[in-house]
This record gives sequence, structure tokens and C-alpha cells, in this order.
Amino acid sequence: MFRRALPSAVRPHFLITGLVLGFAGCGEPDVRELSRAPETAPPPAAAPAEDDPRPALVAFGDSLTAGYGIDLDEAWPARLQERLDAEGFAYRVVNAGVSGETTSGGLRRLPFVLDRNPNAELVVIALGGNDGLRGVPVDVMMDNLEAMIREAEGRGLKVLLAGVPAPPELGRDYEDGFAETFRDVAGATGVPLLPSLLEGVAGVAELNQRDGIHPTAEGALRLADNAFAALKPLLAEPPAAAGVP
Repeated sequence: MFRRALPSAVRPHFLITGLVLGFAGCGEPDVRELSRAPETAPPPAAAPAEDDPRPALVAFGDSLTAGYGIDLDEAWPARLQERLDAEGFAYRVVNAGVSGETTSGGLRRLPFVLDRNPNAELVVIALGGNDGLRGVPVDVMMDNLEAMIREAEGRGLKVLLAGVPAPPELGRDYEDGFAETFRDVAGATGVPLLPSLLEGVAGVAELNQRDGIHPTAEGALRLADNAFAALKPLLAEPPAAAGVP
């Protein structure tokens, strides 16, 4: 495992006082607060649907995945399920997003989620935004992401790594290092990379809620489109495409 050294100016002592931290909201909707889970946080993993024979596709992330501020059936995993169903792909999408999750928390939680979904075939790892807002050193984030990928691949799962933009408040050096982390992890592990789950949504006011970070229902639909495009090469062909009557 390799590490990329960062300039001392962007090491963890740059935590910003007064910035309400984390990548999964709680509190007033117009406050940039993403590090703490809301009082009624979603469960760490959806219970497996024992009567559903379809293999599971686990969406593993933070508030962007959990659907903070919108209905659960409007979050991108639910929209991805709709897209898969419409195109004949036989997967059950599990929303395993938890508001406030960091890569460290995700590393601890992932085995439990996968244990609860023994028929999982794919996992989308969409974490890192909270690390960025907390100023977590990128080598720590890199180690955590690589360890999660090893955990999933060790169970025979395919993995898609989904990146997110870095918060600009911590400076250009950190922002560049943060973006490189996802590319470096994908390169080191050989997993496919969706460079930004928020492509086409980040910075677009009408696609985000008042906090400027969490997508609206329309924005979440764009996230689902991004995820589907990156996942499609990993999906088993629909029965019709495979020549099965």
C-alpha cells in the first residue's frame, strides 16, 4: 500500500474552527453540517429481503446515499432500482447509507452490512465527503477505502468506487490531494471509478437543497444516472439480452 505525502500546510492541524463539520446533515437545513448523524439516523443496514431471490447491489455511503432531506424512495439508490428494473437487470438495491459516515466508520460498518446481505454481488462505495470536511489526511482516507475494497472483494463482490468533490474551504493543495485519492485507490486496487457521484449536480443550485450540498429529488435522480452508467459494465446481462426466454 502506498501513500502520497502532503505538504505540511495541509496536514490535519487545518481543521477549521467554526465550520460545522461532516458530510451528512443534521440541524438547520441551511447550515453546512455533515459530520453528525441526525437523531433519527437510518439503521446501519437494511434487513435482507429473504423472499427476494435477486442478488443484492449494496449502495454503501453517507447522507448522499441515505437521502438526507428527501424521501427514501427519492434517494439515488431507490432511483437506481427503478432504472435497473426498467432495463431488465435483476438486482435488489440495498440502501446502506448512513448520515455522517466517514471512511473510518464505513470500514467498521461494512462487514456487518455484507453479513446482512449474503447474496450481495456488487457494492458501490461512496464515502469520503465527511473526511474532506473534517480535514482527514488523505493517506488515512486512502487506507480506509483500500481496506473496504479488500473486504468486499474478499467476499467475492464486485466494487465500484464513487468519488465526491473536495470541500474548497481547506485549500487548493488539499482539494487536489483529495481528488487524487480516489484515482490512486482505483489504480492501486484495479476497481472501476466513478470520479464524482455528484457530476452535473454539485454547484447547481436548483439541483441541491438549501445547504448547497445535499441533492434535491431531481438531483438524486442525476446521481442515479451517474451510478447506473458506471455500474452497467459490471452488471450481469438481463435475461432477454442473454437469450433466456
